[in-house]
Amino acid sequence: MAENLLIEPNATKEEKYISLIPQIEALITGEIDITANLANVASALYFGMNFFWVGFYEVKNEQLVLAPFHGPIACTRITYGKGVCGTAWKNKQTIIVPDVEQFPGHIACSSASKSEIVLPIFINNQVKYVLDVDSDKLNDFCQIDEIYLTQLINIISQTIESCSN
Repeated sequence: MAENLLIEPNATKEEKYISLIPQIEALITGEIDITANLANVASALYFGMNFFWVGFYEVKNEQLVLAPFHGPIACTRITYGKGVCGTAWKNKQTIIVPDVEQFPGHIACSSASKSEIVLPIFINNQVKYVLDVDSDKLNDFCQIDEIYLTQLINIISQTIESCSN
């Protein structure tokens, strides 16, 4: 296992994802501990893409509960349908928020967060986790992020499902 990510600092966002995703896949392949995998994914995305905050929330007892993350401290529990994460869970779809101040019911875990993307992670056809990525810049997420983060959550889903069997 490599202890450093190999990312060209001057690469475009898409080039960074193209380089980073196979490295993350190699990092988590063969590891059966879900928490360890999610922690490494959060850290790799945080450092590899220079995001403000990257983390996971796990569905537990009808709430999203904070799971591995990297960045400033975060909200511990989020109710179904509340905020961006709870809405992505409820709607079972990715949400890109260009300006969090304009999202009705946004939960401000950090006043420095300006834009956000949240992707639900399905295990056995049910949302079991969400991946939450925040930026301290407005309008920082686009279709490129959605495409590559969707690839990544598909890898994570397959890894979790294989660990559960």
